[in-house]
Amino acid sequence: MLELRDVEIFSEVALQRSFSKAARELGISQPVVSETVRALEDRLGERLIDRTKRPLDLTPAGKLVLDAGRDLLDRARRLEDSVRQLKDKVVGTVRVAAIYSVGLLQMGAYVRQFERLYPDAALELRYLHPQAVIESVAEEAADLGIVSFASRRPEITCIPWQEQEIALVVYSGHRLANRSKIRARELDGESLVTYTPELQVRTELDRWLKQARVSVEISHEFDNIENIKRAVEIGSGIALLPLPTVRRELEIGSLKAIPLEDVRWVRPLGIIHKKQKQLTTAVQRFLDLLHQNPDSFLFGNSIRPSAALPAVAMTGNATTSKSSAGIAPASAGAPPRAGGVFSTQEVVSLEMASSPEMGVASPPFGGG
Repeated sequence: MLELRDVEIFSEVALQRSFSKAARELGISQPVVSETVRALEDRLGERLIDRTKRPLDLTPAGKLVLDAGRDLLDRARRLEDSVRQLKDKVVGTVRVAAIYSVGLLQMGAYVRQFERLYPDAALELRYLHPQAVIESVAEEAADLGIVSFASRRPEITCIPWQEQEIALVVYSGHRLANRSKIRARELDGESLVTYTPELQVRTELDRWLKQARVSVEISHEFDNIENIKRAVEIGSGIALLPLPTVRRELEIGSLKAIPLEDVRWVRPLGIIHKKQKQLTTAVQRFLDLLHQNPDSFLFGNSIRPSAALPAVAMTGNATTSKSSAGIAPASAGAPPRAGGVFSTQEVVSLEMASSPEMGVASPPFGGG
């Protein structure tokens, strides 16, 4: 008979397409992972993984085992959840994948509050490239995902979460830095540091500027907010960014944010999960928590938002997820680090990715 742990290890190898990456994610040695998969293959009498390819690929038998194994693991989690509820306990692991620019400041507050309210549960928060967030939810490697600019995808449900105001961002010595507000047309002719063209957020910005009849000179293009901010700090141009993503820089004075008075441009954030998949009690409780204002959590930990920042508009309702639909494709790209997993004990494991968007190391506040 198959062991659940063996199925779990195989599923992680299939997701990561690497024995070493799976071992890192599971916190066990690579030889244990390799031997477990080999033993599973021997027991079933079929090769499950094609080891001649890099990255690893599944055989037809492996795809069958992965699909059935995911269902088996999901049923086991729900069984444990149901039994534990008999003792009025919220248990189990909540796996969340988020775009980088949501940031540790805000998400950390939710993690700490969840740990305080539900000490018998665990929460894993992983920061990923926007497309990887979507794939993690679609492949059931994550229970919830946080993305921007939600659009429809048939197998995914999206719940509106926040609307973040877009503002003009300049360096502290810029000629516009002392303005209290500005009209969109005044940006005409400015040098703009912006996103790369393949990102959805760039498409939205270009559309907004065209509607406002504003023509700008593109000075630099980056696939993450972190590098955009660094370029603006050294005077390479202006930027249009969501206010929460520049909170640190506003507080230390390296950047200035100027509200746009004649237009309302916002970045919508949504919470996604696999459609028709029953959420465990722990996942539902975290979803409910996300719809609470995080300011009280932040204040309780002596982290206060700058007075210059408006409140983020919270949208949607966690109890109405069944009537929501759609997700975002790639919004803004990933900042320098990928694969960060943050548990409720705030143990940080950050893995350098080999993808081309990676650059110099910095905290995960970039992205879409």
